[in-house]
Amino acid sequence: MRTKKLQLVVTFHTTADAMAMEQACKKMQAEGRLIPVPKAISAGCGLAWCAGPESREKLKAVMESVGIEEEEIHECMV
Repeated sequence: MRTKKLQLVVTFHTTADAMAMEQACKKMQAEGRLIPVPKAISAGCGLAWCAGPESREKLKAVMESVGIEEEEIHECMV
C-alpha cells in the first residue's frame, strides 16, 4: 500500500483535457501521473494529474503552452 503524502492534484473539466495533460507532461518531461480524482475533491471529470507540490509552476507552464485549462489545483494527501 502506498504511503499518503502531500501532493498537488490538478483537476480538469473534461477527460480529453486530462489525457492531453498526460501527453504534454510526457513530452515536456514534467513530473506526475494521472490518477482517479480523490473522494475529497469534486471535479467535472474523473481524472486528475498528481505531482509533487514543488512542480506547480512547471505544470502551469505546460498547461499554458498547450492550451489546457485546469478546473482547480489542490494540495491534498494522496
